Amino acid sequence: MYELKISPEAKNDLAEIKRYISQELYNSQAAVKLCSKIMKKIRRLSEYPEIGTPLSSIIDIQTDYRFLVCGNYLIFYRFEEKNVFISRILYGRRDYMRILFGYLSE
Repeated sequence: MYELKISPEAKNDLAEIKRYISQELYNSQAAVKLCSKIMKKIRRLSEYPEIGTPLSSIIDIQTDYRFLVCGNYLIFYRFEEKNVFISRILYGRRDYMRILFGYLSE
């Protein structure tokens, strides 16, 4: 089994998702349900870290990032040895390439 390591940015992303859906869309129940669904997907990575799609399969750069789709959100992660590193949890329509690899847009 792999150990999950969630970055501070990913924790903030999850908190922001919950806040946005609860406060801006006025749907606390949906916010809790979505965050639970995202965490369930993340927990699955501890047993099956290769279930995500390699990011390099959809972009033209070499990277060890993978991603999982959870509704409208993308969970970006890497794994090595016995660790899975959750980097970001981002809305699928955001410019996630710039967020992950900011230097590419320069």
